[in-house]
Amino acid sequence: LQKVLIALHVTACVVVGKTLMILFPNAMKRYILKQGEKSRMNTNPKFSYENWGPTFFSFQYLLFVLKVKWKRLEDEAYEGHPAPNTPVVTSDGEVRHLFDFMQDNRPLILNFGSCT
Repeated sequence: LQKVLIALHVTACVVVGKTLMILFPNAMKRYILKQGEKSRMNTNPKFSYENWGPTFFSFQYLLFVLKVKWKRLEDEAYEGHPAPNTPVVTSDGEVRHLFDFMQDNRPLILNFGSCT
């Protein structure tokens, strides 16, 4: 049921977005560029709006957003329920799953930080 609701929501957003891009292309370009500033997407000089802007609200965009949102459903943790076996990336760049690191009855401790 959650996947159906997500599909309906994302499809409605894509239809509305595509319609607005057709009716008000300049306003939508400004809006998309403003969203790009938040993610610092606009700071890369080789990454111009003409390369990626028109792909917003396309069929490929719809499929990508659905895939991401459906995948995130599996990653949610709820108090009192078992932890999800989410994919993690090791410092070597290898993709593993959380439960791969468990050993016998030892507690598994996750330490989050950043490396620069």
